Amino acid sequence: MGNFDGIRIPKELLKMLDLKTNDFIDINYENNTIIISKPKKKNVSLKELFDNYHGDSLVKEFTWDDKAGKEIW
Repeated sequence: MGNFDGIRIPKELLKMLDLKTNDFIDINYENNTIIISKPKKKNVSLKELFDNYHGDSLVKEFTWDDKAGKEIW
């Protein structure tokens, strides 16, 4: 796991929290205790992330350029 250590969570606890492999979790440290919980935030779509964006337009001119190899156009 790279620079991380892993832990094993008993199946019964995973069921109680409705957690599955690769789910996101929150890990906090408080009063010499590690607290693992389900995130309170819901998953947000890319559209929702940009709904309130009022900056410069992100649209840029795009071209496919000329063939460089054996591409079929």
